[in-house]
Amino acid sequence: MSDTIPDPRHAADDDLRHVVASLPLPRRIELLSGSGFWATTAIEEADIPSIVLTDGPHGVRRQPDDSDHLGIGNSIPATCFPTASLLGATWDRDLLHEVGAALGREARSLGVGVLLGPGLNIKRHPAGGRNFEYLSEDPVVSGHLAAAIVRGTQSEGVGACLKHFVANNHESYRMVVDVIVDERTLRELYLRGFEIAVREGRPWVVMTSYNQVNGQYVSDSRHLLHDVLRSTWDFDGAVVTDWGGIHDRVAAVRAGTDLEMPSSGGAYDALVRRAVESGELGDDEVTERALAVARLARRSRAAHERLGPVEIDHLEQHRLSRRVAAAGTVLLTNDGTLPLRSDADIAVIGAFAARPRLQGAGSSSVVPTREDAPLRALEERMTGRVRYSDAYDPDTGRSDPSRLRAAAELAATVDVAVVIVGLPAIDEAEGYDRTSLSLPAAHDELVAAVCAANPRTVVVVQSGAPVFMPWVERAGAVVFAYLAGQAAGSALVDVLLGEAEPGGRLAETMPASMAIPANENFHGRGRQVQYREGLYVGYRYYDTAGIAPRFAFGHGLSYTTFEWSDPQVTGSGTDLDVSVTVTNTGLRPGSDVVQLYVAGPKSSLDRPDKELREFAKVSLDPGASSTVRLHLDERAFAHFDRRSEAWVVEPGPRTLHLAASALDVRHRLDVTVGSVEVSHADLEPTPRPARRRTRFLSTATEFEAMLGRPIPAPTPALPFTLDTVVEELDTTRLGRVARRGFERIAAQQSAKLLGDDPDPVLVKLSQQMLREAPLRFLVSMSAHQGARSAFEALTALLSTLRLTGRR
Repeated sequence: MSDTIPDPRHAADDDLRHVVASLPLPRRIELLSGSGFWATTAIEEADIPSIVLTDGPHGVRRQPDDSDHLGIGNSIPATCFPTASLLGATWDRDLLHEVGAALGREARSLGVGVLLGPGLNIKRHPAGGRNFEYLSEDPVVSGHLAAAIVRGTQSEGVGACLKHFVANNHESYRMVVDVIVDERTLRELYLRGFEIAVREGRPWVVMTSYNQVNGQYVSDSRHLLHDVLRSTWDFDGAVVTDWGGIHDRVAAVRAGTDLEMPSSGGAYDALVRRAVESGELGDDEVTERALAVARLARRSRAAHERLGPVEIDHLEQHRLSRRVAAAGTVLLTNDGTLPLRSDADIAVIGAFAARPRLQGAGSSSVVPTREDAPLRALEERMTGRVRYSDAYDPDTGRSDPSRLRAAAELAATVDVAVVIVGLPAIDEAEGYDRTSLSLPAAHDELVAAVCAANPRTVVVVQSGAPVFMPWVERAGAVVFAYLAGQAAGSALVDVLLGEAEPGGRLAETMPASMAIPANENFHGRGRQVQYREGLYVGYRYYDTAGIAPRFAFGHGLSYTTFEWSDPQVTGSGTDLDVSVTVTNTGLRPGSDVVQLYVAGPKSSLDRPDKELREFAKVSLDPGASSTVRLHLDERAFAHFDRRSEAWVVEPGPRTLHLAASALDVRHRLDVTVGSVEVSHADLEPTPRPARRRTRFLSTATEFEAMLGRPIPAPTPALPFTLDTVVEELDTTRLGRVARRGFERIAAQQSAKLLGDDPDPVLVKLSQQMLREAPLRFLVSMSAHQGARSAFEALTALLSTLRLTGRR
């Protein structure tokens, strides 16, 4: 199967434009909203079909036509691949292309036109509730790997949707929060991965995030959607809102948002029609948006017809998931305890061994076609004795002294103890952020007790994001298994027995404490968050501050050894080719990741000490060698200059670091580059905060200098508007009454969707979503034309009563 499907759009675009432009205005406006929860609107007289969009990103969450987001458990079973945090740890473009193609085939078999993924927001803080859905803390890793998934998915005739564009880096107040970020940081860190994925992957769809960026909702931002995404990056697909994420329908059409999802029952259609009739909005602007939706629908139909029906071999899909899971499993430490001998007597300790965590909770949750548990896989494949102790409750993570004591006593009687710990599902889900990086206290106590009883202890961590590991030096080996999908158990045992190598390298830093710059402004205070740390996210902070994290970005051990030799750089200026020969000097097959960082030049510009610019993964048999070649272009040496609004290259020396991690530099190569775009004298210096070397956090004055403007005041809670968040209604007495009414209605709807024995994670998620939902979100989800008028009348009434003193 080729990487791309021939694109029929351009040849037929003039004809389709004529067809769309000929439609009456109300029909064109209908195209701009969904039909139901998961489908676009069909216009039969114009031969514009309806297509289905459905959740990814690590599996196809295809729901029956009458289901919505909360009906997660009734999804059609599909392959549950590892979540994005593990996919990022593979650092493997080719493998993720395979994953994308497998997702595309399965989506096509279920009649899906667009799969909502991959997700590639930057992991600004390790406690982000949705970090398991994202690839990396670095935009180069995120961008190239997302592009590979996109190309794979679209090679099977299913559109991929990059999300969430942009700066959706935490969950708290995500539907209203205003991200205050300077333009250089926005371009270099938060937009850069999307830029790479758009240019390389050519996705059919991009999804806007719920939040604001610098005072404007992304769905309303002409700067982001037109100036950056379409004009600068040449994106020619469709822009869709996140579900319920429409803010100002007229502003969104003007900005470049094509499709509102899900259907709001025409709640906003009249606004668009009146705006055109009054001249506030151009008729041609509606046509452009409708054309994008029609083009997407026809493109999807044509691809499905051309490729035809597909039969899914679920066993082959499962085998791929298993191979990918091993390729992203990270061996953090090993004193020789791993790999295990198959004839060893082992104790398997921890309830996650029998009930593993496969994925994160929320809208991405897939109903797997099967599930492999580590305990059963070990019992099937070990010839020695396997004994088991659950040690803790898998739902809560809690334990008691007798269970912990029994686990330690069992560990003392065996050759090797394998302890599986991690985060319970309720601690790691869409909709809310983690309040700590710690494991449940009982898990830390369990590991400490077992390690004291048996120094040959392997600790396996199942988590979608970093956790503190205060016991790490006491374990014989530590394996970070992430959330490895439906083949998690068999893949883990493949790694533990050495039948597969632990191929993962961290695509995010594992911190030793919460002393990181973003922590003070992680999710802000409700409606505003200030990115005062600028570029100093993840390894950029640790490197520049000279602080060692628990485990560095890019770190990961192997069961074999590698030697890097003969580093060379050829080319001139900013067009350089870098090569290094990698040799497997051990006795086992294995893989290594060559990471290329650029450092310098020294100047008045505030910059991290070095930044990743390219990478490659190489797999080698024992004794084999391969020359890895990496290309650097102008952008590898550039920064974004706010004053000139351009990417510029400062002249001067650079050092190229060939490294196995941010801390493990194998070779350094010095080069000199000249200026590009503007002269050095034209550059706007970025203030270097006086306290940067100790805290890496800008003061208010320094942050305003970075922004080039004063820090705006957060949006006040009063007066009430459609942007008012449900929990903000508590500001007044009558508002509290309204809130209780919303909560009763939501509880009734949730009871219908979640059943008599609801999943506590989904209950928590739905309650959190309601508390932090703006009233316009409830308008969108009400799906009827009168909803907007009703909610506007309510907010006007509540505000009027307050002003007259009737609180």
